[in-house]
Amino acid sequence: MISFEGVVPALITPMTPDGAVNEEALRQVMEFNIQAGVQGFWVAGGSGESILLDDAENRRIADIACDQTQGRAFSIMHVGAATTLRAARLAEHAAQAGCEAICCVPPFFYQREDDAIVEHYRVVAAAADLPFFVYNVPQFTGKEILVDLMKRFRDAIPQLTGLKHSAPNLPLVHDFAEMGLACLVGNSTLMLPALTLGATGCVDGPPNAAPEPWVALWRAFRQGDLGQAMEAQRQATAVTELARSCGPKFHSVAKAILSARLGIDCGSARAPGLPLTPDEHRRVMAGMRALGLDRP
Repeated sequence: MISFEGVVPALITPMTPDGAVNEEALRQVMEFNIQAGVQGFWVAGGSGESILLDDAENRRIADIACDQTQGRAFSIMHVGAATTLRAARLAEHAAQAGCEAICCVPPFFYQREDDAIVEHYRVVAAAADLPFFVYNVPQFTGKEILVDLMKRFRDAIPQLTGLKHSAPNLPLVHDFAEMGLACLVGNSTLMLPALTLGATGCVDGPPNAAPEPWVALWRAFRQGDLGQAMEAQRQATAVTELARSCGPKFHSVAKAILSARLGIDCGSARAPGLPLTPDEHRRVMAGMRALGLDRP
């Protein structure tokens, strides 16, 4: 049985100059992370711009992720969509591709009642019959999943295994862990405190651009070296601050860092996301060098 734990980068989706998915760059980003020691990948989530991809692209990314990992890391494939039918079809394909688990945001845009969300998740989880992860990200979906609703999911969804907890209420990590769920914290600046509350690991975008400090943090924590874990968290937080330094242009920042570190072209954010300006790019490169990230 897979232990869904450790450093789980939320993968970016590299783009070609004409805005298509850059499959070869995606493979290189994954391989870089595997060699750095990550345990798994959160595929085609928010950092992967999944809602800006069409279903064929999301299915292809699932295929690539499973082919590239070859059992060396697990893949949790995001299948969230605004309709139950679309999400279920993506879930079914993720299972066929060989993903180890699926994850799903609540149906978004319309504010759905709890009964509708429970049924949505039940159908989507059943379509794959894989370990199922809830994606708790209320700042984007408008719906925060609290303990009572999670208990309803547990009762209705036999595949429920865990969640990515990206909500700001950090103490809920303890509550979800007490329910026996694999709780992956979704804020990379809070991995260490979340681990002390019972989290099993961290899923976020910044680690896929520079996984090293998070891998060091995870190893130190597992070895009981709190001092080293604290230092690694400090370094990881500095990387996260750089990744977030251009506000909503996170996708373009992360791709710029990976392009520079790996010597490949990961492109920019998919429209309507904006590329970095020349001045922003210079500042990101300077920040990267200051953190010692100018090479893998």
